[in-house]
Amino acid sequence: MTYGSLFRTPEFTPLFLTSSAQVAAQTMSGLALGTLVYRATDSPLLSALAMFGPSLAQVLGATTLLSAADRLPPRATMTGTALAFAAGTALLALPAPLWTLFAVILALGLVASLGGGVRWGLLNEILPEDGYILGRSVFNMMNGVTQITGYATGGVLIALLSPRGALLTAAALYATAAAVARLTLTARPPRVTGRPSVRATWHTNRTLLSAAPRRHLYLALWLPNGLIVGCESLYVSYAPAHAGLLFACAALGMLTGDVAVARLAGPVLRARLGVPLLLLLAAPYLLFALRPGPPVAAALAALASVGFAASLLQQERLMALTPPELAGHALGLHSSGMLAAQGTGAALAGTLAQLTSPATAMTATAAASVTVTLALARGLGPVRLSAPRTG
Repeated sequence: MTYGSLFRTPEFTPLFLTSSAQVAAQTMSGLALGTLVYRATDSPLLSALAMFGPSLAQVLGATTLLSAADRLPPRATMTGTALAFAAGTALLALPAPLWTLFAVILALGLVASLGGGVRWGLLNEILPEDGYILGRSVFNMMNGVTQITGYATGGVLIALLSPRGALLTAAALYATAAAVARLTLTARPPRVTGRPSVRATWHTNRTLLSAAPRRHLYLALWLPNGLIVGCESLYVSYAPAHAGLLFACAALGMLTGDVAVARLAGPVLRARLGVPLLLLLAAPYLLFALRPGPPVAAALAALASVGFAASLLQQERLMALTPPELAGHALGLHSSGMLAAQGTGAALAGTLAQLTSPATAMTATAAASVTVTLALARGLGPVRLSAPRTG
C-alpha cells in the first residue's frame, strides 16, 4: 500500500481526523494541567502525575472494561468517549481542590482505557493485513505533528490566557472529535458477539498473555517506553520556561523515527531494529546527568524519541501473533498497558525528582530503561517473527 491508497480506503480518513483532534486536545490539556499543578504546588511529582496520571487508571480499565473494545459498536463508542473527555476537561478548567482535579483525571483514565482498543481495532479492521504498519505509522506521524503544534499552541495559550483557558480550548477540541466521529464514521457492528464484562476481559487477557511470544512482546511494548515517558514527565520541572520546546522536539523525534521505519526499513531490517531503537530511546537521557541547558536538552529529547519507532515494529509482530477476532482487545491491552506503564514511570520519576532533582531522576530512569531492554533483548530477536498467528 501507499499513503495515497490509505486515504482512499473507506473510513480511514474519518478515523484519522477524529484521532487528530483528540491528540491535539490531549497534548494541550496535558501541558496545561502540568503547568497548573506545578504553579500551585511547586511539586515535580504532582506535576508529573497531573500530566500522566490518567495513564495509571489504565491498569484498572485493562482489567475491567477492555472486553468492550470488540463488543461495542465502534462509532458510538468513539463518539461517547470523546464527549466524556470534553466534559471532563471542561471540569478540570474550573477552580476546585486538588483532590477533585485528580479524581477527574482518574475517571478520564478509565475512559481512555476503552478508547485505545476501539480505535486501533477499527484501524486493523478497515485496512488489509499488509497495510496495518503503514496505517499505524501515519497515525504515529500525525501524533508527532499534532503534538509539536499542540505543545506549541498550548504554550502560547498558557502564556496569553492561562492554563484554564488552554483546558477549555482542549475541551472544545474533544467535542469536535466527537462530532467528526458521529457524522463521518460508518455505523459498524461489534467485531465479537456477547456482552462486555469483567469476566470476559480477564478471560481474553489470559488468552493473550498465555503465549510466551506475545507475553514477551507486551513487556517490551510497556516497560522501556513507560520509563522514558517518566523522563518526559519531568520536562516541566526540569525547564519550566522551556517545557513546551522540549515536548515539541521530542514529538519531532518520534515523527522522524516513524517515517524512517515505515518508509525506509524493509522487512529484514525491521526485524533487527527493535532492540537498537529501544536502546536509543533511553541512551540520550543518560546525558542529563550533565544538566544540559534547554537547547541541548531539546536536541537530546528529539534524538531519544526516534526510538519510539520500536513500538511500531512490535505492534506489527503482535498482530502477526494474534487471531483477527481478538485484534481490538490485543491492541487495547497494548495501549492500556503502555499508558499504565507511562503513568507508573511518571510517578516513579516524579518521586525520585522530589527526593533528588529532575536531572538525577531522568538519568536514573533512563538507566533503568536500558537495563530492562537488555534483559528483554534475547526474546526480541528476528527469529520470533516467524511465529505462527495463533491463540
